[in-house]
Amino acid sequence: MDLNAEMDHLIKTSQSWIPMIMEYGSRVLLAVITLAIGWWLINKLTHKMGRLLAMRNADLALQSFVTSIVNIVLKIMLVISVTSMIGVETTSFVAAIAAAGFAIGMALQGSLTNFAGGVLILLFRPFRIGDWIEAQGTSGTVDSIQIFHTVLRTGDNKTVILPNGILSNGIITNTNRQPTRKVVFDVGIDYEADLQKAREVLLELAKDPRVLTDPAAVVVVSNLGDSSITVSLRCWTKTSDYWDMVFMLNELSRDRLKGAGIDIPFPQRVIRVVQEPAGK
Repeated sequence: MDLNAEMDHLIKTSQSWIPMIMEYGSRVLLAVITLAIGWWLINKLTHKMGRLLAMRNADLALQSFVTSIVNIVLKIMLVISVTSMIGVETTSFVAAIAAAGFAIGMALQGSLTNFAGGVLILLFRPFRIGDWIEAQGTSGTVDSIQIFHTVLRTGDNKTVILPNGILSNGIITNTNRQPTRKVVFDVGIDYEADLQKAREVLLELAKDPRVLTDPAAVVVVSNLGDSSITVSLRCWTKTSDYWDMVFMLNELSRDRLKGAGIDIPFPQRVIRVVQEPAGK
């Protein structure tokens, strides 16, 4: 009798356990399958992201950093989701992670801004190493692009370090992005000078092999000043030849114009002196 009673008790107990085992067993099995598939998908996604960054010629350090961060964040989210599928309460865990992330973000606010700016610069490439840029009141050649800052070398060989956060949010002038540049050379001549002869002299200076023929060089009168007429030579050259052309025009224009009998007047001011009558 005792044996039969124990068997009956065991059967009744097993009947109450089986639904629970089936329920939690199915949850665990589904969670394991979800974890395995999600883990595989995340690895594939981050691998494709790395290839995309490589195709955009992103910096190697940026490729590794971004793919690692995305991989870790997605896997943490996956683990939290799988844990909640089993029935574990994850609200407090998520709140703790959010609070820690907020505290870290506040402590590193400036650094995170510079990091985000560095990511944008390395992704969208508004300039490259070797480009001459003007930004934040500073101009120079880009020596290196780091995650948190960009290093410029000025014309007089000074090193300027610009935070990427400020740099990415400001106006950047890149003089090397386009293959050609327009040279605008202004010179003031006397009002009595022969404009046609001055135009011929400047166009003769533009017959330099560094000056592009299309579009053709032109000379226009750009301003009528107080003591001189401003004649402007406008021509196109390769970006690499821009400054050589400017220096050449500055050096030769004076002698060529003077040789053609065209003076470059000094600034003048006319003062009228009115003398009052002696009795008054």
